[in-house]
Order: sequence, then C-alpha cells, then structure tokens
Amino acid sequence: MPFDVTAERFEEFVGEALDSLPPDLARLMDNVAVMVEDQAVGRPLLGLYEGVPLTRRWGYAGATPDRITIYRLPICAMSSTEDEVREQVRRTVVHEVGHHFGIDDPRLRQLGW
Repeated sequence: MPFDVTAERFEEFVGEALDSLPPDLARLMDNVAVMVEDQAVGRPLLGLYEGVPLTRRWGYAGATPDRITIYRLPICAMSSTEDEVREQVRRTVVHEVGHHFGIDDPRLRQLGW
C-alpha cells in the first residue's frame, strides 16, 4: 500500500537529505537548485538532474542554475511507511547530486545509489 506524505513533510525529507551530505561535498555544489514536484510529466521518475555537471564546466559561463527535482508521488507510491519515504528521498537526492558531480547511472549503481 502506498504511503502518502504531505508536500511539506516531503520537502522536510529533501532538506534532511541535503543536510546529511558530507560538508566537504556540499560545499562543492555549485549553482544548483533543488526542487520538489509531485511527478514528472510523461515519465515515471523519482528524481531528475538537469544541467551541466561540474566535471564539464570548464569555461562554462551559464547563468541559469542547474536543477535537481525530486518527485513526491512516485516515491510515495513505492513506499509503505514514512521511514521508507524518507530513505528513498535520501537515496534519490544522493543519486541526483551524483549526477551534478558528473557521475553517470552505471557508476552510481555500482556505488549502491
């Protein structure tokens, strides 16, 4: 049975996940906004990174921030408790932050994310 949490509570989980990043790593995040939406349009995603990874920014002068979006409804749909929602939010945030640092999906899977 899916476990629904309010948008406000879900945003708290995203904030907790960001706060749990190692401080040295968090300081390196550059020009990235983290957003929460209910679901992706037309795609079953838990999260999405949009932007230019830090590893490809040599000479990059983009003014628009990169964007990490975490999708509430798909995460709730795969969770049966609040703790499962919180853990999946954490995993999704770390996964998308990994993309910000230039880590691709196969490597993230090898690392357990």
